[in-house]
Amino acid sequence: MTWIFALLALGTVALVLAALYRPLGDHMARVYSSPKDWRVERGLYRVLGVDPRSEQTWPAYLRSILAFSAVGLVLLYLLQRTQQWLPYSLGLPAPSEHLAFNTAASFVGNTNWQSYSPEQTLGYTVQLAGLAVQNFVSAAVGMAVAVALVRGFAYRRVGTIGNFWVDLVRGCLRILLPISLVGAVVLLVGGVVQNFDGFTQVTTLAGGTQSVPGGPVASQEVIKLLGTNGGGFFNVNSAHPFENPSAWTNVVEVLLMLVIPFSLPRTFGRMVGDDRQGYAILATMGVLFVASFVALTALESAGNGTAPQLAGGAMEGKEARFGVIGSTLFATTSTTTSTGAVNSMHDSYTALGGMLPLLNMMLGEVAPGGVGSGLYGMLVLAVIAVFIAGLLVGRTPEYLGKKIGPREIKLASLYILVTPTLVLVGTALSFAIPPVRESVETVSIWNPGVHGTTEVLYAFTSAANNNGSAFAGLTANTPWLNTALGVAILLGRFVPIALVLALAGSLAQQDKVPATVGTLPTHRPQFVGLLTGVVVLLTALTYFPVLALGPLAEGLL
Repeated sequence: MTWIFALLALGTVALVLAALYRPLGDHMARVYSSPKDWRVERGLYRVLGVDPRSEQTWPAYLRSILAFSAVGLVLLYLLQRTQQWLPYSLGLPAPSEHLAFNTAASFVGNTNWQSYSPEQTLGYTVQLAGLAVQNFVSAAVGMAVAVALVRGFAYRRVGTIGNFWVDLVRGCLRILLPISLVGAVVLLVGGVVQNFDGFTQVTTLAGGTQSVPGGPVASQEVIKLLGTNGGGFFNVNSAHPFENPSAWTNVVEVLLMLVIPFSLPRTFGRMVGDDRQGYAILATMGVLFVASFVALTALESAGNGTAPQLAGGAMEGKEARFGVIGSTLFATTSTTTSTGAVNSMHDSYTALGGMLPLLNMMLGEVAPGGVGSGLYGMLVLAVIAVFIAGLLVGRTPEYLGKKIGPREIKLASLYILVTPTLVLVGTALSFAIPPVRESVETVSIWNPGVHGTTEVLYAFTSAANNNGSAFAGLTANTPWLNTALGVAILLGRFVPIALVLALAGSLAQQDKVPATVGTLPTHRPQFVGLLTGVVVLLTALTYFPVLALGPLAEGLL
């Protein structure tokens, strides 16, 4: 029965995504290609001092992103540090300096890692004016970068890749906001709360008292998922009944995480003038996603031991209303995208089962990845794949009519090195510096040994990949982890963006070369297999040693 339920859940999600693939993908292509501006958009451009008809070079595009994100970082930090004087602060004090920095970096970087218990730390003004706003704009930044790279493939002999401010505004107003409004109503119908009631004292069944928080949850829940942000209104995230009340809302939340990343390949195909290219990218994403879901479900439903077998699987850390299938589908979705939301505690998974969400992030979150970041990550890997294919047949590699020369392959290679460097260096420093190691081992790690190593590795993998999920057994609200993870988030977000934009600018300057008999077809199953192999092989060679010290060692004990 387990696999019947798994197939039904996966089939339901696949059918809905298939139905939305073309209309949503085509809509996003029109949004970023249309010469017409809405009246409200023209008003925003006047306020910003932007000429919407003027396109930018890649350095100008990058400077706009960095300036916009820096302002967002400072404003969100100040909102937190002045929380006690803001309305609807609920009497909560300001977070510490290092926690405020970590949170600001996390939400500006589309990571939404939380080193704190949200309902006990942040009031409604910070949640709405700070976190929810960044959920929209950080997602729109990722989509803008992806579209800029697509333009690099589509443009011919130009020095520009679009206008960041136009892409940002259109992404928010024409894509994210309309879907969020509809999604919020759906979640309200499903029982997700939306109020400003603060804390309510209730009497429990055992006769005790408990403080139950409310809050404007539904409005933030949708964009948290739709923008692949993560970060819950409550500490237990989407395992909380106020955020995710039932099995059907669980499926809705899974769909919200996947709908834009799985539709962007259609946008890519439309903008480059070849829908088959979009299908090839989609197929690669789909193969990796299904393989991860099947493997995680098999590991968690097997659950060695008498208790897991009687429970129908490893149910520790999982909500009974979701079961193994609802939990593994959500976990696979949130870590193959860059969402980081959880409806179960990954720290409580079996040793090898807990390794799967970790591996999903280590793949670069390209199956299908975050909004925008998944597409541009996969396209960079596609550049590497055609380069490898070119070496094998002795021809100059080409992708979509653009030659992949030394400059392009250097940028792509640097891109794939950034995140592993941050993950491995951050994890190593946490154990190599004596004072830091003492803090990590005595304060942060609750489960010493190889599992504790995995917890720290998971934290830096989540931060550097801009995911935001965590192994629940790690206390990260310390000066070292708040600072180190915040730095990893910012570098893991903006260094790859700079490299992607440089690649887009390099490609846009080229003319298209005609296909020849030696050109590798990049729309056939052969290329899908090659690209899938490149994704897996790069991950295996990079991370296998450190995995052998953590989850693999624990799983083989």
